[in-house]
Amino acid sequence: MLVHLAVNNYAIVDHLELELANGMTVITGETGAGKSIMLDALALTLGDRADSGAVRPGASKADLLATFDISDIPEAVAWLEERDLAGEDQHVILRRVVTAEGRSRGYINGSPCPQQHLKALGEMLIDIHSQHEHQSLLKTDTHRRLLDNYAGASELARQVQLAAQRCRQTELALVKASQRGDEQSSRLQLLTYQLEELDNLSLQDGELDQLENDQRQLANAEQILHSCQQVINLCSENDSGSVLQSLTASLQRMGSLQANHRSLEEVNTLLASAQIQVEEAVGELTRYLDHFEADPVRQQQIEERLGTIYELARKHKVNPDELPALQQTLIDELESIQQSHADSGQLAEELDAFRVHYRELAGKLTKARKKAADKLAQAVTREIQQLGMPGGQVVVQLIANKADEYSPHGLEGVEFLVSANPGQPPKPLAKVASGGELSRISLGIQVITAQTSRVPTLVFDEVDVGIGGPTAEIVGQLLRQLGARGQVLTVTHLPQVAAQGHQHLFVRKEQSRKSTRTCIDNLNRDGRIHEVARMLGGIDMTEESLAHARKLLVSPD
Repeated sequence: MLVHLAVNNYAIVDHLELELANGMTVITGETGAGKSIMLDALALTLGDRADSGAVRPGASKADLLATFDISDIPEAVAWLEERDLAGEDQHVILRRVVTAEGRSRGYINGSPCPQQHLKALGEMLIDIHSQHEHQSLLKTDTHRRLLDNYAGASELARQVQLAAQRCRQTELALVKASQRGDEQSSRLQLLTYQLEELDNLSLQDGELDQLENDQRQLANAEQILHSCQQVINLCSENDSGSVLQSLTASLQRMGSLQANHRSLEEVNTLLASAQIQVEEAVGELTRYLDHFEADPVRQQQIEERLGTIYELARKHKVNPDELPALQQTLIDELESIQQSHADSGQLAEELDAFRVHYRELAGKLTKARKKAADKLAQAVTREIQQLGMPGGQVVVQLIANKADEYSPHGLEGVEFLVSANPGQPPKPLAKVASGGELSRISLGIQVITAQTSRVPTLVFDEVDVGIGGPTAEIVGQLLRQLGARGQVLTVTHLPQVAAQGHQHLFVRKEQSRKSTRTCIDNLNRDGRIHEVARMLGGIDMTEESLAHARKLLVSPD
């Protein structure tokens, strides 16, 4: 229940504070005084879109604050606790600040929050009915929403919408996967062929370097043999004098000198070392030649193997040593395509499961709608007959969908039909209802649906437009009955409705040379009598209008 509303620098309000009670609160005032300003400010605290026009001229920001008693709203308490926003007592404070530049900030119990949080929580606290619903009643989407609300199936309808969305998304993903599959089939064949070639090549780690080294050796075998033999000859087997022979002779001569010249000892050591190293080099060359194979057959095999490697590298436009990495890349791509095909199968299975789930939920929604349709039609029919349409009848028609398998709104459409006079077949509202009749039908529907609402505070913003006379008094009585169950706020221009309120707020406008501001007075009984009299007879009060007002005014319960 709304218990307190504070409005600062909003529209033409500089400062306003209201304490609100349970029951029916009526809001009246002269045309242009700003009767709906309080409700507009309240809507902002509940997450409505804000702009810079909300700020009072000359002010830097508008500051709006609404306090609710949520002791009887367990859903709201749970919502706040889940988000760690609960206060110390059973109250919640919603605040909205709008700057002159149009920026907006929201708060719940002093904690900053996004606009959608205000909106989500606000839907649990207040249910607003406006005069604009008269026109929205011409739309079948509104009919469906009203029936689902009346049937207590709003959450089920939301689940159906989500299930339909999942079906559509999965179906689209499956179509795309199928299209990709067609494109990938030829690619899959090419990859299979290319990998078969690379598998047959079976290039091992280090094999290319070894082959190229062996190929160089075999290609230069004759030159290598000749050069190695020449070195051996020069070192040890040359008849004209080899390196070893020269070193031996040098050592012999140095030996005769060393005895007399000890400083030549190092020279002798170096020559001896050189002799040993030349002997070892000759030994290594000899062993190399002993194991060297100048094999033409082997050479041809190596060249053919290298030719295959080089040709495959040219085919794929990579360096020969990059072939193993290419093979792994192609394997990864092949596995990805195969996984994509597997995913398509999984998507098909998921789609089948989602279809079953959708049909189950949609079937439950259809059952709930069928059960509630006749009850809603009968209840609204009774209301409109009280509201000046004695022969009126409302029919809630369910129309099975044909074209859309996964309609987000279930298996059927909903349409309200009306017969304004006895004997006339029911027809769509837009074809048979006049403006006044539409107002009565809309009000009747709102009264009935409000009775099933779990939201404790109901707001009616000039829903009695187009209604007058005895019907207006019935409207007031209906709203008062709703107020007896919780809290009702209603903006009205009808004295018969205003007279039914438990609490009466009067909106007036104060003007000076420099400014205009809206004020709201909480009227006592005398104030209410004068206001109802004004609404009955205009500015000039007469004893007759005052007496009529006293007669209309309902005593507090």
